[in-house]
Amino acid sequence: MTAFALNTISSDIADRASSRNAISRRAILVGRAMTTIAVLFLTMDTAMKLLRVPQAVEGTVQLGYPVSVIVPLGVVSLVMLVLLLIPRTSLFGALLWTGYLGGAVATNVRVEAPLFSHVLFPVYVALLIWGGLWLRDARLRALVPLRGK
Repeated sequence: MTAFALNTISSDIADRASSRNAISRRAILVGRAMTTIAVLFLTMDTAMKLLRVPQAVEGTVQLGYPVSVIVPLGVVSLVMLVLLLIPRTSLFGALLWTGYLGGAVATNVRVEAPLFSHVLFPVYVALLIWGGLWLRDARLRALVPLRGK
């Protein structure tokens, strides 16, 4: 794409974001609640990895990963969590979490884990992350409109 085309797309997104700038208080509160639920789970998971809690070690080994990857996964999770919590980098953090959680889905499929409780759980977390951001961020709403006018 040319620089002109990118600028046109960028300004179009900004125009849509400013026209929809009025996000209801209810949407913001629901978005914050969704994000909080996801962040609480991700924080617990990250802490368990960093502290090498026996349940985290056992679960990781059962999924076919060596014990040596637990702390590095915890560090990666911590970095992504920080990126998700900083407003300026929250979209980038959500994108990184999407990839990480996609790997969790693939891992659970590989070990033939139960569908709704294990395989789809990372999808539920990703929906909380993205849904919370979408409800709170006019730029994301403009980029991904869920309904046309």
